Amino acid sequence: MAGGQERLLRRRIKSVEATKKITRAMELIAASQMGRARARLVGTRPYVHAVERVLAMSAEDATHASRILGVPENVDRSLLVAIVGDRGLCGAYNSSVLRFAERLMLAEEANGRSYKIVCVGKKAIGFFRYRNRAVDHAFTGMSDRPSFEDARKVAAEVIRPFLAGEVDLVELISTRFVSTGTQVVERRQILPLVVEGQDDAIEEPSHADGFYDFEPSSEELLELLVPQYAEVFLYQALLEASASEHTARQRAMAAATENAEELITTLSRIMNRARQDSITTEIMEIVSGAEALRTAGKPVSEELLRDDNEEQIA
Repeated sequence: MAGGQERLLRRRIKSVEATKKITRAMELIAASQMGRARARLVGTRPYVHAVERVLAMSAEDATHASRILGVPENVDRSLLVAIVGDRGLCGAYNSSVLRFAERLMLAEEANGRSYKIVCVGKKAIGFFRYRNRAVDHAFTGMSDRPSFEDARKVAAEVIRPFLAGEVDLVELISTRFVSTGTQVVERRQILPLVVEGQDDAIEEPSHADGFYDFEPSSEELLELLVPQYAEVFLYQALLEASASEHTARQRAMAAATENAEELITTLSRIMNRARQDSITTEIMEIVSGAEALRTAGKPVSEELLRDDNEEQIA
């Protein structure tokens, strides 16, 4: 084996070892951030459920709030909110959400629907601009540790066009965090509010504990609560997306670390095998050379011995 090839293999092994250290560190960081994101998500769920329950009871009593309740029959203009990450190295987390959103828009645009796009995350901005789609509003820096103020900023750009009548429907495409092993890309309706059948989180209103009288009226209360619900809804979606992103990154970095270990093992075996072949070849060359010298030296020794014998006889 040539020395240059051995040096190349050694350099490559060192490079893979350095990459392995980086991926291992990123795996540990993502695991710690995932734990914090899950804790924040679990802590917000009781409040979200309480808001949804109040909205469900208000909607049951309301009779003239059709525009902010239910699913519109005819939707010509929609607003789509796509939540992804600011960074990559998290497997198919970003691409799954963005491709789902693209397929949805292509299918609905074929039926005559137009879309406004609100992006959360740098990866969404680049994705839509590469496909020549106009992005109405873009937000960055919210994927790692989203705050309620971040959710309010997004909600302000979502609620305003809906209340102004510029769009008929506001939908969200993001990743729902079910568990550490399960994250699902979902399409969810934000506005109008879907009271029944939205998800399991919205409980059916029960009047077994007493009678509720709304002041002001249910319609006015809904107009006040729906924007607040949109903020809470988006905040929970940001937390779920953050937890899903950290979980996906932890899995991706763990797989990268395992691949680096396998590659180091493979390269080490190749280098050792080549070194063994090189050593064996060198030994064979030395043995062959020694044998050639020994074989070539026999006639010389006999001639010298013959000359010495003749001199002694003379």
